[in-house]
Amino acid sequence: MFIHNKRLQYTVRVAEPNPALASLLLEQFGGPDGELAAAMRYFTQGLGDEDPGRRDLLLDIATEELSHLEVIGSIVAMLNRGVKGQLSEAALEEADLYMAVNAGGDSHTQSILYGGGPALTNSSGVPWTAAYIDSRGDPTCDLRSNIAAESRAKIVYERLINITDDPGIKEALGFLMTREIAHQKSFEKALYAIRDNFPPGKLPGLEPYANIYVNTSQGEGDRTGAWNEGPQWQRVDDLTRSLPADGGSGHAEVRLPPDQDAVVAAMAARQMSDPDYDPLTGADLGAGPGAGRTSDEDHGGAQDMADAKQMAQAHEGVK
Repeated sequence: MFIHNKRLQYTVRVAEPNPALASLLLEQFGGPDGELAAAMRYFTQGLGDEDPGRRDLLLDIATEELSHLEVIGSIVAMLNRGVKGQLSEAALEEADLYMAVNAGGDSHTQSILYGGGPALTNSSGVPWTAAYIDSRGDPTCDLRSNIAAESRAKIVYERLINITDDPGIKEALGFLMTREIAHQKSFEKALYAIRDNFPPGKLPGLEPYANIYVNTSQGEGDRTGAWNEGPQWQRVDDLTRSLPADGGSGHAEVRLPPDQDAVVAAMAARQMSDPDYDPLTGADLGAGPGAGRTSDEDHGGAQDMADAKQMAQAHEGVK
């Protein structure tokens, strides 16, 4: 059960209208790292959590995120309030009204389609979606995701603070940013209150592969550190010798019943390519400038082969 308190969690003071800034602030209203996404993520996790302490924590933070949605939505509404009235009452000449509506960003969509109210979209006008909610129903997995979500939201708030010189908005955004830090600390504590929290889930990792670091991006720029070298790691640099990791053939295999095996063999035979057949194609018939070599022209193929052979022999001589 919810009871709405008409007072905001943090007082909103907006110095002057700014529809362009309003459209950017919608990122934290209906965006993937915004307050609605956070509230829905933590509500659904809390309702499904079997641990009383975590359930209480998740529902507390989820409810607070709704209050943050109210704060950011109120800022957006105040920033759009002037142009909302001008557009509704046609208080300006067409050209001036057009300029006011097209202040920047997605402000024209917010003004025309939503009347200047805070729409459940991100800053580009993309509607909010439940696809933003990435819960998996395992607390060690979900709490890590929550920590990352709070971190991302904190960074977005930083960037929004940096693009406005309105002191009241800066203060409100600073409050919301700081609450992301507090929530991250709570989620960290909840995660580490689970004694065996790594790896996530119940099944242990397979021991032969748990300590391997595979250096798959090699060349200039290689770096080493505690993340890929030292007593914790078995580092693999020679991939050709180490693959496949299981010691098998490295080829995909399946055992088919005899009747299916015969059908697959017949299909493969019917669809087999002939490497000795070089047909004339539509690309050859319609070829123009820039098409490259085509099958119906004499390109001195024999000479090309001779040149290639000569180059190969020269290369061997250098060796």
